[in-house]
Amino acid sequence: MPDDLAARLAALEDRAAIADAIHAYCWHFDRNEPDAVADLFTQDARVDYGPDAPDLHGREAVRAAVRKGLAETFAATSHHVSNIRIRLDGDEATSTCLLYAWHRYRSGAPDGELWAQYHHRFVRTSDGWRIAGLVLKAAGMTHFHRARMHPIGRL
Repeated sequence: MPDDLAARLAALEDRAAIADAIHAYCWHFDRNEPDAVADLFTQDARVDYGPDAPDLHGREAVRAAVRKGLAETFAATSHHVSNIRIRLDGDEATSTCLLYAWHRYRSGAPDGELWAQYHHRFVRTSDGWRIAGLVLKAAGMTHFHRARMHPIGRL
């Protein structure tokens, strides 16, 4: 029984750490902290924000893209995640969560809204759980700055 309890407690701690990383991504993005956003990723992370955006390969590419977007495209953002589902597999994990994101554009375009899902892949590192993969899939959008997004797969 004690071994089972220890394993269950470890799994709860892992789930909490992964959920904290998802929340930290949103928090730091909204506070215009691109370095803190990038530090949540592995050195070789892959990020796919949609078919009209180039895939990002590596932490430094994430840092550069987030820095550029926050400086040139977004005057303000507000990201809200819910329904976080995490599947643990040793030192790796996958997760999906729902996303509502509001964007105020520096261009003066109407504020954009996105209802979507984040699909994450995490790995445990010596620094804790880090995002190794992220795919953004959209359920709907209004005045969003991209015309096309990966669909969530619902007909």
